[in-house]
Amino acid sequence: MVKVRLRDFIETEIGFFAVNTYEHPKDRIFAFLRYLYLDNPYKEIIKKYELDIKDIRQLNGKKYIKITNTKKTYEILRDYFPDYLYYDDTKGILLHAVPKDRIINVLTPKDRLEEILINSKNKFEEKCRYLANIFYERGIDYKYMGISGSTAIKLNNKNSDIDFVIYGMENHKVARDILKSIFNEENNGKNKKIIHPLSEEFWKRAYNKRIKDNTISYNDFIFHERRKYNRGLIYNTMFDILATRDWKEINSKYGEITYKSIGTIEIQCRVINDRYTFDNPAIYGVEDIEILDSSLIEKCNLEPSSIKEVVSYTHTYAGQAINGEKIIVRGKLEKVISSKEVYMRVLVGTSREALNEYILLIN
Repeated sequence: MVKVRLRDFIETEIGFFAVNTYEHPKDRIFAFLRYLYLDNPYKEIIKKYELDIKDIRQLNGKKYIKITNTKKTYEILRDYFPDYLYYDDTKGILLHAVPKDRIINVLTPKDRLEEILINSKNKFEEKCRYLANIFYERGIDYKYMGISGSTAIKLNNKNSDIDFVIYGMENHKVARDILKSIFNEENNGKNKKIIHPLSEEFWKRAYNKRIKDNTISYNDFIFHERRKYNRGLIYNTMFDILATRDWKEINSKYGEITYKSIGTIEIQCRVINDRYTFDNPAIYGVEDIEILDSSLIEKCNLEPSSIKEVVSYTHTYAGQAINGEKIIVRGKLEKVISSKEVYMRVLVGTSREALNEYILLIN
Protein backbone atom coordinates (compact mmCIF):
# COMPACT_ATOMS: atom_id res chain seq x y z
CA MET A 1 0.00 0.00 0.00
CA VAL A 2 1.39 3.39 -1.05
CA LYS A 3 0.80 5.98 1.67
CA VAL A 4 1.30 9.59 0.59
CA ARG A 5 0.04 13.02 1.49
CA LEU A 6 0.26 16.58 0.28
CA ARG A 7 3.83 17.86 -0.43
CA ASP A 8 5.38 14.39 -0.81
CA PHE A 9 7.22 13.69 -4.06
CA ILE A 10 7.02 10.63 -6.29
CA GLU A 11 9.96 9.51 -8.41
CA THR A 12 9.10 7.85 -11.73
CA GLU A 13 10.99 6.92 -14.88
CA ILE A 14 10.06 10.27 -16.45
CA GLY A 15 10.81 12.52 -13.47
CA PHE A 16 9.49 13.79 -10.14
CA PHE A 17 5.84 14.52 -9.38
CA ALA A 18 4.61 16.62 -6.43
CA VAL A 19 1.64 15.10 -4.57
CA ASN A 20 -1.07 17.77 -4.51
CA THR A 21 -3.99 16.26 -2.59
CA TYR A 22 -4.90 13.78 0.15
CA GLU A 23 -7.37 11.63 -1.81
CA HIS A 24 -6.42 9.26 -4.63
CA PRO A 25 -7.95 6.48 -6.78
CA LYS A 26 -6.98 2.89 -5.98
CA ASP A 27 -4.45 2.55 -8.81
CA ARG A 28 -3.06 6.08 -9.06
CA ILE A 29 -1.66 9.01 -7.11
CA PHE A 30 -2.69 12.54 -8.02
CA ALA A 31 0.57 14.46 -8.37
CA PHE A 32 1.76 17.24 -10.66
CA LEU A 33 4.84 16.85 -12.83
CA ARG A 34 7.50 19.24 -11.53
CA TYR A 35 10.85 17.92 -12.81
CA LEU A 36 11.12 16.12 -16.15
CA TYR A 37 13.97 13.66 -16.69
CA LEU A 38 15.89 14.72 -19.80
CA ASP A 39 16.79 11.38 -21.28
CA ASN A 40 18.20 11.55 -24.82
CA PRO A 41 14.93 10.82 -26.72
CA TYR A 42 13.23 13.76 -25.01
CA LYS A 43 15.77 16.59 -25.38
CA GLU A 44 13.59 17.89 -28.21
CA ILE A 45 11.01 18.83 -25.56
CA ILE A 46 13.11 21.79 -24.43
CA LYS A 47 13.07 23.33 -27.89
CA LYS A 48 9.50 22.35 -28.79
CA TYR A 49 7.96 23.86 -25.64
CA GLU A 50 10.50 26.68 -25.21
CA LEU A 51 11.53 25.56 -21.73
CA ASP A 52 14.08 27.59 -19.81
CA ILE A 53 17.46 25.84 -19.93
CA LYS A 54 18.42 27.77 -16.76
CA ASP A 55 16.02 25.43 -14.96
CA ILE A 56 18.03 22.29 -15.78
CA ARG A 57 19.25 20.50 -12.62
CA GLN A 58 21.50 17.47 -12.14
CA LEU A 59 21.21 14.55 -9.72
CA ASN A 60 23.34 11.40 -9.72
CA GLY A 61 24.51 12.06 -13.25
CA LYS A 62 20.97 12.61 -14.59
CA LYS A 63 19.57 15.87 -15.91
CA TYR A 64 16.11 17.21 -15.03
CA ILE A 65 14.28 20.38 -16.00
CA LYS A 66 11.79 22.20 -13.79
CA ILE A 67 8.44 22.98 -15.42
CA THR A 68 6.14 25.56 -13.82
CA ASN A 69 3.80 26.47 -16.67
CA THR A 70 0.53 24.54 -16.29
CA LYS A 71 -0.39 24.56 -19.99
CA LYS A 72 3.04 23.36 -21.15
CA THR A 73 3.14 20.59 -18.56
CA TYR A 74 -0.21 19.20 -19.71
CA GLU A 75 0.91 19.38 -23.33
CA ILE A 76 4.14 17.50 -22.61
CA LEU A 77 2.28 14.70 -20.85
CA ARG A 78 -0.38 14.57 -23.56
CA ASP A 79 2.19 14.36 -26.37
CA TYR A 80 4.82 12.12 -24.77
CA PHE A 81 3.51 10.45 -21.61
CA PRO A 82 -0.30 10.14 -21.81
CA ASP A 83 -0.34 7.34 -19.22
CA TYR A 84 0.32 10.04 -16.62
CA LEU A 85 -2.94 11.84 -17.38
CA TYR A 86 -6.21 10.74 -15.79
CA TYR A 87 -9.74 12.02 -16.20
CA ASP A 88 -11.17 12.48 -12.73
CA ASP A 89 -14.89 11.75 -12.88
CA THR A 90 -15.46 13.17 -9.40
CA LYS A 91 -14.32 16.63 -10.52
CA GLY A 92 -14.92 16.39 -14.26
CA ILE A 93 -11.38 17.44 -15.17
CA LEU A 94 -8.16 15.97 -16.59
CA LEU A 95 -5.40 15.68 -13.96
CA HIS A 96 -1.80 14.58 -13.62
CA ALA A 97 -1.76 11.16 -11.96
CA VAL A 98 1.02 8.62 -11.44
CA PRO A 99 0.03 4.96 -11.97
CA LYS A 100 1.12 3.07 -8.87
CA ASP A 101 3.05 0.54 -10.93
CA ARG A 102 5.24 3.41 -12.23
CA ILE A 103 6.35 4.56 -8.78
CA ILE A 104 10.07 4.13 -8.18
CA ASN A 105 10.24 5.91 -4.85
CA VAL A 106 8.23 8.14 -2.50
CA LEU A 107 10.21 11.00 -0.98
CA THR A 108 8.74 12.78 2.04
CA PRO A 109 9.58 16.21 3.50
CA LYS A 110 9.80 14.62 6.96
CA ASP A 111 12.48 12.10 5.91
CA ARG A 112 14.46 14.78 4.06
CA LEU A 113 14.57 17.05 7.10
CA GLU A 114 15.66 14.17 9.33
CA GLU A 115 18.53 13.57 6.91
CA ILE A 116 19.52 17.24 7.05
CA LEU A 117 19.32 17.34 10.86
CA ILE A 118 21.70 14.38 11.08
CA ASN A 119 24.16 15.64 8.48
CA SER A 120 23.71 18.98 6.72
CA LYS A 121 26.10 19.05 3.76
CA ASN A 122 26.15 22.70 2.68
CA LYS A 123 25.14 26.23 3.69
CA PHE A 124 21.66 25.85 2.23
CA GLU A 125 20.95 22.75 4.33
CA GLU A 126 22.40 24.55 7.36
CA LYS A 127 19.70 27.17 6.91
CA CYS A 128 17.04 24.45 6.82
CA ARG A 129 18.44 22.95 10.01
CA TYR A 130 18.56 26.36 11.71
CA LEU A 131 14.88 26.96 10.93
CA ALA A 132 13.96 23.54 12.33
CA ASN A 133 15.94 24.18 15.51
CA ILE A 134 14.28 27.58 16.02
CA PHE A 135 10.78 26.08 15.74
CA TYR A 136 11.78 23.20 18.01
CA GLU A 137 13.19 25.53 20.67
CA ARG A 138 9.95 27.49 20.63
CA GLY A 139 7.65 24.52 21.04
CA ILE A 140 7.14 22.47 17.83
CA ASP A 141 8.44 18.90 17.80
CA TYR A 142 10.73 17.88 14.93
CA LYS A 143 8.27 15.12 13.98
CA TYR A 144 5.86 17.83 12.79
CA MET A 145 8.37 19.40 10.39
CA GLY A 146 9.72 18.69 6.90
CA ILE A 147 11.42 20.18 3.84
CA SER A 148 9.53 19.98 0.54
CA GLY A 149 10.07 21.45 -2.91
CA SER A 150 13.28 20.93 -4.84
CA THR A 151 15.22 20.30 -1.61
CA ALA A 152 13.11 17.21 -0.87
CA ILE A 153 14.44 15.55 -4.02
CA LYS A 154 17.93 17.11 -3.86
CA LEU A 155 17.43 19.20 -6.99
CA ASN A 156 17.69 22.59 -5.31
CA ASN A 157 20.17 25.15 -6.64
CA LYS A 158 21.55 28.55 -5.62
CA ASN A 159 18.26 30.26 -6.52
CA SER A 160 16.03 27.85 -4.57
CA ASP A 161 13.75 28.92 -1.76
CA ILE A 162 13.11 26.80 1.33
CA ASP A 163 9.69 25.11 1.39
CA PHE A 164 9.42 24.40 5.10
CA VAL A 165 6.53 22.08 5.95
CA ILE A 166 4.63 22.06 9.24
CA TYR A 167 2.33 19.07 9.82
CA GLY A 168 -0.96 19.76 11.57
CA MET A 169 -3.08 22.88 11.21
CA GLU A 170 -2.69 23.94 14.84
CA ASN A 171 1.08 23.46 14.62
CA HIS A 172 1.14 25.63 11.50
CA LYS A 173 -0.65 28.39 13.38
CA VAL A 174 1.92 28.11 16.17
CA ALA A 175 4.74 28.33 13.61
CA ARG A 176 3.28 31.52 12.16
CA ASP A 177 2.97 32.99 15.65
CA ILE A 178 6.63 32.10 16.26
CA LEU A 179 7.67 33.88 13.07
CA LYS A 180 5.62 36.92 14.05
CA SER A 181 7.39 36.98 17.42
CA ILE A 182 10.78 36.77 15.73
CA PHE A 183 9.91 39.71 13.48
CA ASN A 184 8.76 41.71 16.52
CA GLU A 185 12.00 40.87 18.33
CA GLU A 186 13.91 42.28 15.36
CA ASN A 187 11.87 45.48 15.55
CA ASN A 188 12.73 45.73 19.24
CA GLY A 189 16.42 45.18 18.60
CA LYS A 190 16.50 41.73 20.23
CA ASN A 191 17.02 39.62 17.11
CA LYS A 192 20.41 39.15 15.42
CA LYS A 193 18.72 39.41 12.02
CA ILE A 194 19.31 35.79 11.05
CA ILE A 195 15.60 35.55 10.30
CA HIS A 196 13.74 38.66 9.19
CA PRO A 197 10.85 39.85 6.98
CA LEU A 198 11.12 39.96 3.21
CA SER A 199 12.78 42.99 1.67
CA GLU A 200 11.20 44.93 -1.20
CA GLU A 201 13.38 42.98 -3.64
CA PHE A 202 12.03 39.64 -2.41
CA TRP A 203 8.42 40.85 -2.29
CA LYS A 204 8.69 41.85 -5.95
CA ARG A 205 10.20 38.46 -6.74
CA ALA A 206 7.34 36.70 -4.93
CA TYR A 207 4.76 38.84 -6.74
CA ASN A 208 6.24 38.17 -10.19
CA LYS A 209 6.38 34.45 -9.43
CA ARG A 210 2.77 34.25 -8.25
CA ILE A 211 0.78 36.80 -10.26
CA LYS A 212 0.70 36.24 -14.02
CA ASP A 213 -1.95 38.82 -14.89
CA ASN A 214 -3.22 42.11 -13.42
CA THR A 215 -5.91 40.46 -11.28
CA ILE A 216 -4.30 41.72 -8.09
CA SER A 217 -2.03 44.75 -7.80
CA TYR A 218 1.41 44.62 -6.21
CA ASN A 219 0.26 46.76 -3.27
CA ASP A 220 -2.79 44.55 -2.62
CA PHE A 221 -0.60 41.44 -2.86
CA ILE A 222 1.85 42.83 -0.30
CA PHE A 223 -0.94 43.91 2.06
CA HIS A 224 -2.43 40.42 2.17
CA GLU A 225 0.92 38.60 2.35
CA ARG A 226 2.57 40.61 5.13
CA ARG A 227 -0.11 39.78 7.65
CA LYS A 228 0.08 36.02 7.06
CA TYR A 229 3.51 35.56 8.72
CA ASN A 230 4.18 32.46 6.64
CA ARG A 231 7.33 33.59 4.84
CA GLY A 232 10.57 35.32 5.60
CA LEU A 233 14.29 35.44 4.92
CA ILE A 234 17.09 33.45 6.54
CA TYR A 235 20.55 34.68 5.56
CA ASN A 236 19.02 36.20 2.40
CA THR A 237 17.26 32.97 1.36
CA MET A 238 13.47 33.13 1.18
CA PHE A 239 11.42 30.50 3.00
CA ASP A 240 7.73 29.60 3.13
CA ILE A 241 6.01 27.89 6.04
CA LEU A 242 3.65 25.42 4.34
CA ALA A 243 0.78 23.58 6.03
CA THR A 244 0.11 19.87 5.55
CA ARG A 245 -2.44 17.87 7.50
CA ASP A 246 -1.30 15.52 10.22
CA TRP A 247 -2.31 11.92 9.48
CA LYS A 248 -5.14 12.10 12.04
CA GLU A 249 -6.61 15.11 10.19
CA ILE A 250 -6.95 13.14 6.93
CA ASN A 251 -10.30 11.37 7.11
CA SER A 252 -11.87 11.68 3.65
CA LYS A 253 -11.66 9.10 0.86
CA TYR A 254 -11.55 9.46 -2.89
CA GLY A 255 -14.95 9.12 -4.54
CA GLU A 256 -17.03 10.05 -1.50
CA ILE A 257 -17.67 13.52 -2.93
CA THR A 258 -18.28 14.63 -6.50
CA TYR A 259 -18.14 18.15 -7.92
CA LYS A 260 -20.15 19.59 -10.79
CA SER A 261 -18.99 22.80 -12.48
CA ILE A 262 -21.71 25.42 -12.89
CA GLY A 263 -19.90 28.50 -14.23
CA THR A 264 -17.84 31.54 -13.29
CA ILE A 265 -19.10 33.61 -10.38
CA GLU A 266 -18.17 36.59 -8.24
CA ILE A 267 -19.42 36.91 -4.67
CA GLN A 268 -18.98 38.81 -1.44
CA CYS A 269 -19.14 36.86 1.82
CA ARG A 270 -17.94 36.63 5.42
CA VAL A 271 -15.45 34.05 6.67
CA ILE A 272 -16.71 31.90 9.54
CA ASN A 273 -14.23 28.97 9.53
CA ASP A 274 -10.53 29.60 8.89
CA ARG A 275 -9.02 26.36 10.28
CA TYR A 276 -7.91 25.05 6.88
CA THR A 277 -7.20 28.29 5.04
CA PHE A 278 -3.46 27.48 4.73
CA ASP A 279 -4.07 23.91 3.51
CA ASN A 280 -4.26 22.83 -0.14
CA PRO A 281 -6.91 23.40 -1.11
CA ALA A 282 -7.31 26.32 1.28
CA ILE A 283 -10.84 26.04 2.67
CA TYR A 284 -12.88 29.00 3.89
CA GLY A 285 -16.23 28.36 5.54
CA VAL A 286 -18.43 31.34 4.55
CA GLU A 287 -21.86 32.89 5.08
CA ASP A 288 -23.74 36.15 4.35
CA ILE A 289 -23.34 35.53 0.62
CA GLU A 290 -24.01 38.33 -1.86
CA ILE A 291 -23.84 37.25 -5.50
CA LEU A 292 -22.40 39.98 -7.72
CA ASP A 293 -23.13 38.15 -11.01
CA SER A 294 -26.89 37.85 -11.34
CA SER A 295 -26.79 35.75 -14.52
CA LEU A 296 -26.14 32.54 -12.56
CA ILE A 297 -29.08 33.21 -10.25
CA GLU A 298 -31.42 33.15 -13.23
CA LYS A 299 -29.57 30.33 -15.03
CA CYS A 300 -29.70 27.73 -12.26
CA ASN A 301 -32.06 29.16 -9.62
CA LEU A 302 -29.08 29.75 -7.37
CA GLU A 303 -29.79 30.50 -3.73
CA PRO A 304 -26.99 32.59 -2.16
CA SER A 305 -27.28 30.66 1.11
CA SER A 306 -26.42 27.40 -0.70
CA ILE A 307 -22.79 28.59 -1.03
CA LYS A 308 -20.99 27.24 2.04
CA GLU A 309 -17.31 27.28 1.05
CA VAL A 310 -14.63 29.10 -0.86
CA VAL A 311 -11.62 26.93 -1.74
CA SER A 312 -8.31 27.74 -3.42
CA TYR A 313 -5.76 25.46 -5.07
CA THR A 314 -3.20 28.23 -5.52
CA HIS A 315 -0.80 29.21 -2.74
CA THR A 316 -1.37 32.91 -3.44
CA TYR A 317 -4.86 32.83 -1.96
CA ALA A 318 -4.14 30.67 1.08
CA GLY A 319 -4.58 32.46 4.40
CA GLN A 320 -6.11 35.56 2.79
CA ALA A 321 -8.66 36.17 5.55
CA ILE A 322 -9.57 35.16 9.09
CA ASN A 323 -12.87 34.59 10.87
CA GLY A 324 -15.18 37.59 10.78
CA GLU A 325 -13.57 39.27 7.77
CA LYS A 326 -15.44 39.97 4.56
CA ILE A 327 -13.98 38.95 1.22
CA ILE A 328 -14.72 39.31 -2.47
CA VAL A 329 -14.17 36.13 -4.48
CA ARG A 330 -14.08 35.31 -8.18
CA GLY A 331 -13.80 31.72 -9.36
CA LYS A 332 -15.69 28.67 -10.55
CA LEU A 333 -19.00 27.80 -8.91
CA GLU A 334 -19.30 24.08 -8.18
CA LYS A 335 -22.04 21.86 -6.78
CA VAL A 336 -20.67 19.58 -4.05
CA ILE A 337 -22.50 16.26 -3.80
CA SER A 338 -22.04 13.60 -1.11
CA SER A 339 -24.22 11.04 0.62
CA LYS A 340 -24.58 13.44 3.55
CA GLU A 341 -25.34 16.78 1.88
CA VAL A 342 -25.43 18.91 -1.26
CA TYR A 343 -24.17 22.49 -1.33
CA MET A 344 -22.25 25.00 -3.45
CA ARG A 345 -18.65 26.19 -3.28
CA VAL A 346 -16.53 28.68 -5.20
CA LEU A 347 -13.23 27.32 -6.49
CA VAL A 348 -10.31 29.72 -6.99
CA GLY A 349 -7.24 28.42 -8.81
CA THR A 350 -8.55 26.28 -11.67
CA SER A 351 -4.94 26.57 -12.89
CA ARG A 352 -1.71 27.17 -10.99
CA GLU A 353 -1.68 30.76 -12.28
CA ALA A 354 -5.30 31.47 -11.18
CA LEU A 355 -5.87 33.88 -14.05
CA ASN A 356 -8.72 36.32 -13.37
CA GLU A 357 -9.56 34.49 -10.14
CA TYR A 358 -8.99 35.85 -6.64
CA ILE A 359 -9.82 36.09 -2.95
CA LEU A 360 -9.43 39.63 -1.60
CA LEU A 361 -10.41 41.41 1.57
CA ILE A 362 -13.15 44.00 1.15
CA ASN A 363 -11.74 47.47 1.95
